[in-house]
Amino acid sequence: MTNFVGISISSGPSVDQILKNVEWPEKFPFKEEDFQRYDESSDSTFYEAPRFVTHIDDPAIAALTKYYSKVFPPSNTPGVSILDMCSSWVSHFPSGYKQERVVGLGMNEEELKRNPVLTEYAVQDLNVNPKLPFEDNSFDVITNVVSVDYLTKPLDIFKEMSRILKPGGLAIMSFSNRCFWTKAISIWTSTGDADHVMIVGSYFHYAGGFEPPQAVDISPNPGRSDPMYVVYSRKLSAA
Repeated sequence: MTNFVGISISSGPSVDQILKNVEWPEKFPFKEEDFQRYDESSDSTFYEAPRFVTHIDDPAIAALTKYYSKVFPPSNTPGVSILDMCSSWVSHFPSGYKQERVVGLGMNEEELKRNPVLTEYAVQDLNVNPKLPFEDNSFDVITNVVSVDYLTKPLDIFKEMSRILKPGGLAIMSFSNRCFWTKAISIWTSTGDADHVMIVGSYFHYAGGFEPPQAVDISPNPGRSDPMYVVYSRKLSAA
């Protein structure tokens, strides 16, 4: 795994450097079985009961909120639309942050109804239907928090993300080392944090339509609280 892109992760590069100057293979290097899960039962059934809990600890949440505050468009910017993909009852946006349109796309309606930052929401199982229910060039920002590891059709979804982002729009995938282990894809549960950065970076690369992905380690207290990583990219601007 660590050599599939011509870089040895085991040599210990910092997370911020992992996606620098990657020599990607010509074709997507993962197989269908890499996206299987220990529990292949219906995701809709698994997420049927609302979970009003957070899935990372408070320091990690604070680190993500701080990161968002640096990269989001200013609050109440005219015409700005944000999609929180795989959303729930919280999005970890900065306190009081508002935009004209903030859409939550998630699995549980009760959770989405409780999310105070959303102006609208939709319920959809992306592992059944990866087609995002939005118009082309609709969003300035797409966020996804600790959920990229559950996507069984990631290339389809990342292509859709490229379609619905405005040119120059920003996609932010954030993740930790915590998950519902039985529902995470096998390539995720069998690898470590640095590999996860590569995996998410590969989704951007092979989906097409994005700038070279970049990574940043925003872990607040290494070794003492949940780690937190971001892999992000922007949709290529029209020529």
